[in-house]
Amino acid sequence: MMSKTQILLVEDEPILASIIKESLESRGFEVAVAAHGIEGWSLFHLLKPVLCVVDVMLPKKDGFALVKDIRTVDKRMPIIFLTARTQTEDVLKGLELGADDYMKKPFSMEELILRIKALLRRSENDENITTTSEYQLGQLRFNYQRLEVTSSISTAYLSQREADLLLLLLQNKNKLLDRKLALLKLWGEDNRFNARSMDVYITRLRKFLKDEHSISIQSIRGQGYKLAEV
Repeated sequence: MMSKTQILLVEDEPILASIIKESLESRGFEVAVAAHGIEGWSLFHLLKPVLCVVDVMLPKKDGFALVKDIRTVDKRMPIIFLTARTQTEDVLKGLELGADDYMKKPFSMEELILRIKALLRRSENDENITTTSEYQLGQLRFNYQRLEVTSSISTAYLSQREADLLLLLLQNKNKLLDRKLALLKLWGEDNRFNARSMDVYITRLRKFLKDEHSISIQSIRGQGYKLAEV
């Protein structure tokens, strides 16, 4: 790594924050730590990090509110949620707000580092895609680089994960996209929670495409999904 990569860590547990910071800095990253959501929002604007790691349960401004604000100004910022919550719905809420990944406490530092590197590699690869590269979805236009689905009258903005999934569906248009393959490719692991997360993204993509009647995302029970065009 020629120059240090700036990561913003928003975590209110001092010991955990210190462990994460030291572990990441030992791998060549530069880490700024915020102890609450308001400080995190301030440091986000000040530092312009390349990736954010955000705890859900934060004082003053919780992780959900912070990520929602980040997404209003930056649709592409890689974001990982840290959560001690056991409620699946809470984690899914974070994904719906636009987080790219999540880690349930307690977690392995090695796994966190691997996920950070995977998101950064994906961001670097995305920069090599021309901004004029578009895909046609009936009368809609999908720009993967800009995370946009555009009609003649409006533009919808996708999260990075939504854009990744839509691109994968497009690459398999009118063919079955195997559920396990999609989970391994986008999440790196085929498990029940990731499968539930993907279902959330499919539901959101259907909303983006609902006004284009020539396009539909079909669920193939027990197998996967198909982006069908008539």
